[in-house]
Amino acid sequence: MRGPKPQPSKSDYAHCEDLLRRDDRDRWLASLFVPQALRPHIHALYAFSLEIARVREIVSEPLLGEIRFQWWRDALDGTGEAGAKANPVAAALLDTIARFSLPKAPLLELIDARLRDLYGDPVESPAALESYTEATCANLFRLATQILDGEEVAAGLGVAGHAGIAYGITGLLRALPWHCVRGQVFVPAEILRAHGVEHDDLASGRASPAVLAALTDLRATARAHLDTFDARLHSLPEKSRPAFLAVCLCEPYLRLMEKPGYDPFKTVIELPQWRRQWILWSAASRWG
Repeated sequence: MRGPKPQPSKSDYAHCEDLLRRDDRDRWLASLFVPQALRPHIHALYAFSLEIARVREIVSEPLLGEIRFQWWRDALDGTGEAGAKANPVAAALLDTIARFSLPKAPLLELIDARLRDLYGDPVESPAALESYTEATCANLFRLATQILDGEEVAAGLGVAGHAGIAYGITGLLRALPWHCVRGQVFVPAEILRAHGVEHDDLASGRASPAVLAALTDLRATARAHLDTFDARLHSLPEKSRPAFLAVCLCEPYLRLMEKPGYDPFKTVIELPQWRRQWILWSAASRWG
């Protein structure tokens, strides 16, 4: 017989917010525009994503990462409730799922997608990269909209898919220096081959014209999804739109990658916090 379901405390949700504020400042800043009563649940959702994403960094071998992922699968399906109760992120996430009747399948898909991170598997095609960012980013946007308005309108219009792919690709481009050092290459092999770029060219950290051309193609892919997202955003109910506010930071980041002297292996793509806050406020005003 299963024991009682985990009952999260305020400290569990506070832990999620602290984690987000420290390690994912963009999403934390965007969450400030979410109604206060719903904000802790958005924090729980993204704190879970952070916990899964950082497994690759804290394990010494892939098998240990798979064990951690299985712990999270067990927590989600109810067979690991005792352990989940002691984990603040898991307790807050499970409470959020229960309160808003969120489907668990998107969260399990996110875990499965992150398996490729453990082994550093190459991404073969743009379609494969889009599938990866759908699972790791778009699924989060879909669940966030359900928290905000209880519907899946955004998913039906494809808004979450385009938002997630654009946001995910932009994030991967920003993190390219760190990924390459660890032997992870998220630039699709098809794009690399089209420009005559070898896997080792990225590992060596040499910003050749061919490498820069390949990354230009990847930015174009992100922008194509941004354009579709922008065109469909206002078809959504107003109360669901704050779930997507972090996406408004993509274009400013992409533009930083096009400044003279940009070196994808050395240039840190970052915006001052005051500017990020202004961009988010401006978008919130336009979208409302």
